Amino acid sequence: MTTYQKLGEILIRQGLLTQEQLDKAIQIQEKESGRLGEVLIKLGMIKEQELISALASQLSLSYVSRSSGLLIPQADQGLEDLIPKDFAQKNLVLPLSRSLNSLTCAISDPLDVILLDNLKKMTNCEINIVIATKTDLVRAIEDFYSHAAMMMKEAVKESYDAPKAPEEKERLSNEELELSTDKLIARAGEAPVVKLVDLIIRQAIDERASDIHVEPQKDKSSLRYRIDGRLYEIPPPAKHLHMPIVTRIKILAKMDISEKRLPQDGAFIVKMEERVVDLRISTAPTIYGEKLVLRILDKASVPLDLAKLGFNQQQLDDFRKALKSPFGLVLITGPTGSGKTTTLYAAMNELVNPHKNILSIEDPVEYRLDGINQVQVKPEIGLTFASALRSFLRQDPDIMMVGEIRDLETAQICLRAALTGHLILSTLHTNDAPSAVSRLLDIGIEPYLLMPSLLLVVAQRLARRLCPKCKEAYEYKQDEIEGVKLNRAPLFRAKGCDECNNIGYKGRVAICETMVLNDTIRNLIYKHASYIEIRDAAKASGTMILLEAGIKKVIEGVTSIEEVISITTGEE
Repeated sequence: MTTYQKLGEILIRQGLLTQEQLDKAIQIQEKESGRLGEVLIKLGMIKEQELISALASQLSLSYVSRSSGLLIPQADQGLEDLIPKDFAQKNLVLPLSRSLNSLTCAISDPLDVILLDNLKKMTNCEINIVIATKTDLVRAIEDFYSHAAMMMKEAVKESYDAPKAPEEKERLSNEELELSTDKLIARAGEAPVVKLVDLIIRQAIDERASDIHVEPQKDKSSLRYRIDGRLYEIPPPAKHLHMPIVTRIKILAKMDISEKRLPQDGAFIVKMEERVVDLRISTAPTIYGEKLVLRILDKASVPLDLAKLGFNQQQLDDFRKALKSPFGLVLITGPTGSGKTTTLYAAMNELVNPHKNILSIEDPVEYRLDGINQVQVKPEIGLTFASALRSFLRQDPDIMMVGEIRDLETAQICLRAALTGHLILSTLHTNDAPSAVSRLLDIGIEPYLLMPSLLLVVAQRLARRLCPKCKEAYEYKQDEIEGVKLNRAPLFRAKGCDECNNIGYKGRVAICETMVLNDTIRNLIYKHASYIEIRDAAKASGTMILLEAGIKKVIEGVTSIEEVISITTGEE
């Protein structure tokens, strides 16, 4: 019978630890709690790989490492579908192989029985474990789950490899103009096309893209992903696959594949592990063929929480105070792509209450929220923002959300509803908060309607976050920017690493200004004051303008000065 040995005894026997060192580590462990192995590593008495090797001996388990080549999952077993990437990264677990109902996984903590139980429930498999260091697991997990990008490159390369004969290329080029609907459907259903479309979508979701652009050009096809607000070129498939790829996506979105002359819209759902991602498809006829844009709506990646969007504490308090009002109008403003809809949904998420009747009219309904009655605009049958709002008022509403104020009629209904005891939330396309007042007055809203009903205007932009792993400090020599003083040095700038794909930025944060309607501003509205007068009054009452809010994020090390200047003043 094998005699059980303690971890300390094994390390002493292997000559990695002395008895005195072990006694000292045990004393510290008793004071601070935690595992003995972690204490030994913290004290620098042993290395991580030495601990894992000793644990393997203690528990009669196999120790694997990247250098040995044993920490590489088997291909084509669907292991990434059994254990999602987020779970693997959070728990440091890597699936290596599967045989019938048995799954072998590499982990760093073989004593974590809760993890083993969760793995068994998640995969419906019996779990066999091997041990690896945390360092090796982090890199191996990243390598394995980025295999979709490698598969994408291989699939793109294959699309160029055949056909190679000039006459065959010319035949395909001519065929693109003449393909019948039946042939298009047949080619769109071929394995290489299906695989390529799946990989294009999967890679975009893995890289946190918000949009996929598939564009025909004269001699090639173009593929671009919008990541954190900027478009990046991706190696595109061969030109002759453009139409089959477009047709495949149109089939998935239930669009008319025979119609290539008019723009179309469609949608479909993608299920990835435990995530459900909505894709909205838009086509546009260009001189070289159909261009596709796929908007990726991944609710799991969007924080529908006001506190996590980027507001400072004062702005958050002002926003929440307005949301608690029994009636009035709250506006979110900014250009396209500034995150207005996300902020609107986050606000609505805070308002959900079984004692409130909440209705929304949107174009389109981007995220489905429990507890809210959401309606999709359908202008072709007469269901517009204005007509829906009129019907909402007969539905005994407490709170109403309007996706966007686009015309005078919608604005008038919103303001009258706000005056008659309803809380209204909506968006408007303006550059800053004071401009919202000017815009509403310019389209024909009477000051007597706007003055008592408008509670708060929030203007925002989205700035790219500096990658926390590679951002670097530097001395910024200028004392102030556009009249805004910098009161701290050094600042941080983008560098680039593997974590952020050498971009230097990862994720985005909202930069906001919140204008609370006080008596001074209301009097200016009544007098039909100019934009400049309203802006100056807002600043005098404590409103932090967009540039000031951005500089604060720079000083906090969240983003770079170049990024803030580019989104607030338009200068790169």
